[in-house]
Amino acid sequence: MDRRGDGRIRRARPAGPAPPPQLPVLAPRSGDDVRKAFELHPRHASRLVLPDSIRHELGEVVRKLLLACLLPILLVLGTRIFLLGQYSIPSGSMENTLAVSDRVITTQNLTLNRGGLRRGDIIVFRDPAGWLGSEGAGPDSRDDFLIKRLIGLPGDRVACEGGGHPITVNGSPIDESSYLKPGAEPSAFAFDVAVPAGHLFVLGDNRANSADSRYHRGDGADGMVPVANVTGVAVFTCWPVGHVRRLDDGHGPFASVPDIGSGDGPSGRVFGGER
Repeated sequence: MDRRGDGRIRRARPAGPAPPPQLPVLAPRSGDDVRKAFELHPRHASRLVLPDSIRHELGEVVRKLLLACLLPILLVLGTRIFLLGQYSIPSGSMENTLAVSDRVITTQNLTLNRGGLRRGDIIVFRDPAGWLGSEGAGPDSRDDFLIKRLIGLPGDRVACEGGGHPITVNGSPIDESSYLKPGAEPSAFAFDVAVPAGHLFVLGDNRANSADSRYHRGDGADGMVPVANVTGVAVFTCWPVGHVRRLDDGHGPFASVPDIGSGDGPSGRVFGGER
């Protein structure tokens, strides 16, 4: 009760709740102090102030973990985008050089522009005019990529009399026995084409089962593949293990071909700037 000078008595107001006790801010001396604090009371331990040395060590651990996880991913992505590609073979058109489901590594972008395209290269390219519909490709055909051997560069004249006669490029006969599927003829029928600027003439190594440039003469580009559609040159097979090998044995047969087109030497090349 509170008695005032005027004789009136007032009821005393109850005191408010006492403020909670403040936990002391501790500065542990070692990692063991931190561990013991969490074991005793994780909630109270959260108020601990870590020493600079421990915070620095934790920061270094986090930084190293980020580098260890992110750096390999960035390297793989950079290599995949700018240097190398990987493709699965969808059909038997390149047998016996490449079998169905083989996986090949290709140069692309920076490496493709540096090395250029040569006769005899095995190239991967985007479907120029619905070729996959007649290729009999497997499930990987949804990616719209094909793989064939580059026979004619821009400006070349590619011809064959059929019936077992060899392919000729600029009048020079090509001995393709090193890569043609055994028993396959260079072409079962005759053809004679001039490769226009900015385009390529391609054939499969399994000529009896390859819907290549010969079979697409009416596609609007006379069966030619735009150089701009080329995404890579196959350099080796990487899977399955028993098929791993380099794919660089196709240039020799073209060594004596005279260059009358836009190549730059006896072997003929097209570089990225000519796309």
